[in-house]
Amino acid sequence: MTEIWEEGKPFSSVGNKDVGVLVLQGFTGTVGSIIYLAKYLANIGYHVEAPRLSGHATKWEDLNKVKYTDWINDVESAYKKLQDRTKNIFVAGLSMGGALTLYMLENHTEVKGGILINHVVIVNDPKVKLLPILSLFIKSMPAIGSDIKDPNVKEPAYDRTPTRGAYEMIKLLNVIQKNLSKVQQPLLILKSKEDHVVPLENVDYTLKNVSSKDVKVIYLENSYHVATMDYDKDLINNYTKEFIETHL
Repeated sequence: MTEIWEEGKPFSSVGNKDVGVLVLQGFTGTVGSIIYLAKYLANIGYHVEAPRLSGHATKWEDLNKVKYTDWINDVESAYKKLQDRTKNIFVAGLSMGGALTLYMLENHTEVKGGILINHVVIVNDPKVKLLPILSLFIKSMPAIGSDIKDPNVKEPAYDRTPTRGAYEMIKLLNVIQKNLSKVQQPLLILKSKEDHVVPLENVDYTLKNVSSKDVKVIYLENSYHVATMDYDKDLINNYTKEFIETHL
């Protein structure tokens, strides 16, 4: 078995408050991409689970071997662990982790709310239509990881984007898009004004298609895509805590 990077190992914390938060990483990133938020929530007493998504934090070739259903299973397993500790569960996710957050809200009406950080739900790149065929001949494309404004920070992420894995992500997004109207829970959407990976249109698409009445959108001024590791990371922590406390 391939060894898992230290930064990519799952994070779990038993809290002393009656609140649980599932914190989800993005595509080609690792738990290390969202660990600052996960540890902050653990430090204030919440139960926290941040699972490693299958195919991540080993070698990029592994991401070409997984199905999107594996990621769903990873998240569902972590969710069950939280359910054993509390009924007050929130889900937060970065990028594809935000997409998985929406999936959980669609399928678990008991979830109290979702925090979407530079989340992806639609991809309009023309190359996407070619992925099923492209992935048969080309194993990877240039990396999308470490889109961070702070020059002193590097995301623990793959240095290539696996094409078969990307195709699985598109399949996941298609499933989520079909059921977005099922999302009725409160949402906090945190979006970097300058994001070189996920365009702003994802916010508008989400707002138009969810059924949630309580939605707050905050634009981050000083971060790129991996905002959870960037200059606005403390703001994200504070906004997340405030959102959770408001919706208990």
